[in-house]
Amino acid sequence: MIEEFKTFALRGNVIDLAVGVVIGTAFGAIVTSLVQDVIMPVVGALTGGLDFSNYYIRLSSAVQPGAPYAEAKKQGAVFGYGQFLTVAINFLIIAFVLFVAIRAINRLQHREEAKKEDPADVKLLTEIRDILAARR
Repeated sequence: MIEEFKTFALRGNVIDLAVGVVIGTAFGAIVTSLVQDVIMPVVGALTGGLDFSNYYIRLSSAVQPGAPYAEAKKQGAVFGYGQFLTVAINFLIIAFVLFVAIRAINRLQHREEAKKEDPADVKLLTEIRDILAARR
């Protein structure tokens, strides 16, 4: 059983997946910071200083009106739709950036495939075809 696990754990796909998860986590932190520290303040400035992350509906009378979202959560039940909006914007930005990155990678791979030389047998067959065509 240990050998079987070792074979599974050391497969290339598992290691690639682990590297992808680590890079994805770091990428997620970067995008979260981009949204919270760069995009949302600009959106807030354009909408008159609104901060979406503090939008909520009180579901408990124990929650003081006008309290910041973090404090309101401590006081009682709240429906934090502003926080959800921020996370949804995070997701859309991550999805868009990944789309652009994968699209660029696919284009680079396509260019690399186009640059590759034909195998020797294909070159040989092409030369034979050209010689036969010249004899006719």
